[in-house]
Amino acid sequence: MDADNERSEEYKKWKEGDTRPPESEKSKIEQSMSQQTSGPAHIMSFTDAVTNVLMNNYANWDGRASRSEYWWFNLFNLIINIVTDVIDSSLGMGMIAYGVGYVGFIAFLALLLPSICVSVRRLHDLGKSGWWLLIAIIPIVNFIGIFVILVFTLMEGEKQPNQYGEVPTNTIEQGGNIHTNY
Repeated sequence: MDADNERSEEYKKWKEGDTRPPESEKSKIEQSMSQQTSGPAHIMSFTDAVTNVLMNNYANWDGRASRSEYWWFNLFNLIINIVTDVIDSSLGMGMIAYGVGYVGFIAFLALLLPSICVSVRRLHDLGKSGWWLLIAIIPIVNFIGIFVILVFTLMEGEKQPNQYGEVPTNTIEQGGNIHTNY
């Protein structure tokens, strides 16, 4: 019965918008994140990944991105492309090039930079330079290069800090609140 009361108290705090852990718990979380040597503690959620890429790292080439952050953002990008295609088709807008309409082209331009940045940071998680992305656009080797990049993005990142930064924690701190979404 105590567990139910404890959960209802947590729910009330959550409902009021107070998601800050108690100081003792916060120090435990920070200590576990700083001592972490085996990769991220948990998988980043869809909303946290999109928020982190678009709001916190829109044009950030530095640091590392976990697999979950990278793939959730790519799913978001795919969803946006499908929605913009439907909008372009339903409005009867003309296509600019390669079957992309005006709304899709605007979305493409808006998401191009963060897509490249999250890809570079994903390569940094593997200890590789972001310049590896160029093999996907070199005309002769791009077919092979795309598969090389795909394999890189599927690989698990380095489990210890590397030259590009600390191991991604998959947590976002906003307004003093730590969001982990286990």
